[in-house]
Amino acid sequence: MADKMFENNQVSIIGEIVSDFQFSHEVYGEGFYMMEVSVRRLSDCMDYIPVMVSERLINVEGDYIGKSVYIGGQFRSFNRHEEKKNRLVLSVFARELEVFDSDYDEDAANQIFLDGYICKEAIYRKTPLGREIADLLVAVNRSYGKSDYIPCICWGRNARFASTFEVGTHVQIWGRIQSRDYVKKLSETQVEQRTAYEVSVSKIEA
Repeated sequence: MADKMFENNQVSIIGEIVSDFQFSHEVYGEGFYMMEVSVRRLSDCMDYIPVMVSERLINVEGDYIGKSVYIGGQFRSFNRHEEKKNRLVLSVFARELEVFDSDYDEDAANQIFLDGYICKEAIYRKTPLGREIADLLVAVNRSYGKSDYIPCICWGRNARFASTFEVGTHVQIWGRIQSRDYVKKLSETQVEQRTAYEVSVSKIEA
């Protein structure tokens, strides 16, 4: 069953480690840490992807900033309670990790496959220049009765197709993980710079 659950949520990234390890939590004596990996897009922009890694996969006391890394795993979510409401927090959960010294630019990779269900009505819109966009929230089952809720963004033909989906529609999605900075208004006088993570969809089937 666990293998089946792993197959419905597969991530593969090759990029550069750009942060130290920060302790996240411990489960049955195993410590988990957060780090950030930058992956170059074809457009030469960078996506900065948060990765959760076990202390059993890498020496979390070591200095790996600037090193190239391959990570295989899953894109996971959890709800963090803040400001009287829940905020969806996303990260790549590393199952495999390999650090290497060679420059990664030639092999930069950022791929994700999801097999799940539409759990919220799609939001379809057009940009001022007429580009079609659809925002989806996809629930992907995990073992022990849990689910991950993954925001996905579709463009063009895929956006038109996705706008017809009803809640509960079974979908398969191929794409990449992207990061996007935005400003969150906290009050009339306070704003906060935040980063959102989502799957940019290249192919979708229902």
